[in-house]
Amino acid sequence: MAVSVVKVRRPVQPWSNVRPWWALVVGLWVSTRHFFVNLGRFVRGSQDFTVYFPEQRFVHPPAIRGMPVLVQMENGKERCVACGLCEWACPTTCITIFPAETNDEVERYPEIFDIDMSRCMFCGYCEEACPEEAIVMSRQVEISSYSRKGSLWHKQDLLVPVNTLKTRIDYLRNSYDR
Repeated sequence: MAVSVVKVRRPVQPWSNVRPWWALVVGLWVSTRHFFVNLGRFVRGSQDFTVYFPEQRFVHPPAIRGMPVLVQMENGKERCVACGLCEWACPTTCITIFPAETNDEVERYPEIFDIDMSRCMFCGYCEEACPEEAIVMSRQVEISSYSRKGSLWHKQDLLVPVNTLKTRIDYLRNSYDR
């Protein structure tokens, strides 16, 4: 139970006596300066500040995290054993796995493996949680669709042969060894 109230005197902040119109003038000056600098570059013919997307592609760094994909082994089957750790580790719960049994050397496989790319935030937790290295983050970043149904990727859409992902997997192994 409070017995008394103590009032604290605080010093006046230096930004409190700045006029609001001055902040507006400074913001407009910064915007105008950037406009004229970019206009000067455009008039000189320098195109190093703009990427014309369909014709030109942006060069991504080697450690970019694109969409998650399933690794397909040489025999055509997925490497996933449907343990569910990637589904558990996903913070947005965009991964759905339903396991099924088989008589092969791998006892389980995912009968249904879906990723809702509209909810995925490309964090890479699913890749870190997978004990079989069955799900990796690819370099594919252009995954737009016109409908919500188009952003739901099924197992057949996510399977990528291991030889196309070889450089990505080798890069990750080398970065973990450092």
